[in-house]
Amino acid sequence: MNFERIIQDSIEKKFFSGKAIVLLGPRQVGKTTLGMTILKKRDEKFLYVDCDDPTVQDILENANTETLRAIISDNKIVYIDEAQRVSNIGLKAKIIVDQLSHVQLLLSGSSAFELNEKVQEPLTGRKWTFHLWPISWIEFENEVGYLKAEQSLETRLVYGFYPDVINNSGQEEEALKELADSYLYKDVLMYGNLKKPKLVQKILEALAYQLGNEVQFKELGETVGADPKTVASYMEVLEKAFVIFSLSSYSKNLRTEIKTARKVYFYDNGIRNAVIRDFSPLSIRQDVGALWENFLVSERLKSNNYNKSLKRSYFWRTKQQQEIDYVEEMAGNLFAYEFKWNPKRKVNFPKTFTETYNSHNTLVNRENFREFFDR
Repeated sequence: MNFERIIQDSIEKKFFSGKAIVLLGPRQVGKTTLGMTILKKRDEKFLYVDCDDPTVQDILENANTETLRAIISDNKIVYIDEAQRVSNIGLKAKIIVDQLSHVQLLLSGSSAFELNEKVQEPLTGRKWTFHLWPISWIEFENEVGYLKAEQSLETRLVYGFYPDVINNSGQEEEALKELADSYLYKDVLMYGNLKKPKLVQKILEALAYQLGNEVQFKELGETVGADPKTVASYMEVLEKAFVIFSLSSYSKNLRTEIKTARKVYFYDNGIRNAVIRDFSPLSIRQDVGALWENFLVSERLKSNNYNKSLKRSYFWRTKQQQEIDYVEEMAGNLFAYEFKWNPKRKVNFPKTFTETYNSHNTLVNRENFREFFDR
């Protein structure tokens, strides 16, 4: 299946605006496919440069302005893929943007972690940055239709939304194991300067089992046998490598609010389940609620990111264990969400939160979750 990506139109609108376009995201989510799809639709002549080729790497690393001009020739668009392979790609991109202003530069690479590190400073004020995630629910439903998407929901909660996983029906477990083993740890270990591969795995497993619960560095350190500072530094790298992301706790007016905790989620349910090697069907799982919450929060992240939303995301909890799964703040207004897989489950939002913040409260369940993605 070839999925039409929501972000495509936003990227196209930034072409020839005087800045480079940088496409970041986890490995294997379709960045190269999206880049080529955009270019093949356009009328301008373009040059595709694959930096996996050692000869290309060497030429670009040693190129000056005139060499770059000769390489680009009469092409109006230059797409440099696997750009992180070129050690000084940030400087080369700066030259193209500044000296060859008639050329639209597009950069992407399988290691978004490394690419972002290399272009962040040289291209300050000279780039538009876009993030691409695994296929979103909306993209999936647009491609397969409402009925098939509805029939596939439980499968997707287990196997997730990586393109290669979706396109290998019946071989999802094999595809996910390959994805996790071959790509998941590569950025983290190679570019995050982490010295203990087994500790990375232990931390990810612990986070996978604590999905939807609060995570404390000290407690996590005791679980994996590491000090809190080491755990914090490893988790920071895992976030930069687009494996996990976190929500902080919302606190403003109440003494009883928990102020320093965080909840950690995986960008994709399938990767989470690959970490713990559990692909059991939803009907016999004990972690359905956690998978449902991870799915909803990660999909909301995609939606907010693609829509360039200014909403800020949190969870809320008090020392008395009053809690709300997910909270968004926008222009001084608070929106509270509780997640329940079973549509028959009822929820009473804590009066403490509702009355203090005059919040807008919504229960998201199996029957109305699409509305949550469209808001």
